[in-house]
Amino acid sequence: MKKKIVILIVDDNMNFVDRMINLLEDIDSIGHISVAANYDEARRLLVSENPDVVLLDINLPGKNGIDLLKLIRHNNSQCEVIMITNHADDYYRQQCKELGAKHFLDKSHDFGLVPGIIKQLAK
Repeated sequence: MKKKIVILIVDDNMNFVDRMINLLEDIDSIGHISVAANYDEARRLLVSENPDVVLLDINLPGKNGIDLLKLIRHNNSQCEVIMITNHADDYYRQQCKELGAKHFLDKSHDFGLVPGIIKQLAK
């Protein structure tokens, strides 16, 4: 039997977080979902939870999601990062891809793509 995927959602918008958890909780391959509302909380959970997938917003209180993406890439090359943000312009898309984010999604339009991406990663 395959190991269940551990997911960390890093976003300070709790409405978004609740919607995302509702979308993901029925996926069999997901074992655990953690939530961080800011950079420092996320940094702690990255160590304690060792997630397989991080859903990461750019706009966070304190340091931003791009700083967190750099930290993830520096410390955990196996972790898949899915950027999901309202700042879905080409500048951020290019920067995040260069820093190692596998996916870059627009929060308002691409929200529903996340379960399919997670299922693909679980294979």
